[in-house]
Amino acid sequence: MKFLTKVSVIILVTLSFQTIQAQTDSEPDDKLSLNSGTIDNQFEFVIRRSNSWQDYKTVKKTWLYALKAHTLDSLKAVHKDLADTQAIVKTQAGEIESLKSSLSNTESTLNATNDEKDNISLFGIQTSKASYKILMWSIIGGLFALLLLFIYKFKGSNSATRDAKRKLDEVETEFEEHRRNALEREQKVRRQLQDELNKQKS
Repeated sequence: MKFLTKVSVIILVTLSFQTIQAQTDSEPDDKLSLNSGTIDNQFEFVIRRSNSWQDYKTVKKTWLYALKAHTLDSLKAVHKDLADTQAIVKTQAGEIESLKSSLSNTESTLNATNDEKDNISLFGIQTSKASYKILMWSIIGGLFALLLLFIYKFKGSNSATRDAKRKLDEVETEFEEHRRNALEREQKVRRQLQDELNKQKS
């Protein structure tokens, strides 16, 4: 059964190829021309319209000259298209180089902009933002520590000053009391001395 299927397929394919070949071979000559169509069609026209003699073909010279002229014209057109294409390619290559240069300049500018954005000038030195933040926070931390130390010292000095002032007040009070007592004793001694002098006079 499989063999019959394969044979049937082969026969159908062979018949299809023969039909296509027959259609190609039977292409009407009126579609072919020496003065129009592609070069391939013009060659086909010359081959079909030429006389055969054994294994040779006799071709009219006018047909050969016309075919040569058409072939040269086609080659000139191809060369012209090739030259135009090469000029376009050269122009596009120049534009590509220009675009590459512009892109390189743009990338350099972008990198410089990113560097300026990511860095900060500190005393004329370019410093990264992270380093700048660390430095600023270190300075702020140092100033805050100095402030705390100053407050601590100030409180200590203030406390010592208050103690010294209190002791000074106590000393002044004691001195005033001592001076008053000394004055009273002096006055008392003077009265006694005066009394003794009065007694001796009397």
